[in-house]
Amino acid sequence: QVQLVEPGGGLVQAGGSLRLSCAASGRTFSSSMGWFRQVSGKERDFVAAIRWSGGRAVYADSAKGRFTISRDNAKNTGYLQMNSLKSEDTAGYYCALTLGVVHTAAPRNYDYWGQGTQVTASS
Repeated sequence: QVQLVEPGGGLVQAGGSLRLSCAASGRTFSSSMGWFRQVSGKERDFVAAIRWSGGRAVYADSAKGRFTISRDNAKNTGYLQMNSLKSEDTAGYYCALTLGVVHTAAPRNYDYWGQGTQVTASS
């Protein structure tokens, strides 16, 4: 019943910024929203997660200090602000919701997934 829509993404110069959004339709009662990224042929890697209640966040080392995860509970929308983008950040980005686990980096713990959006940072 839940769909996650991810407007955003795009092509930016290295060093630039993008903000990704993840709008959830339907009632979710989620515990956490996470962001993952995936390059074709590679594993889906954890980027960041935020607890829906309270807003505590965790980050992958690759994102820490450059990316900021946030959420608007009333709008059922999460955000990933990406600054100082590097070419290494180029990937498909996916948001996800977990109903029962918070601050988890394991994709298997997430119950709903967005369709993904492409982020390309060119040097």
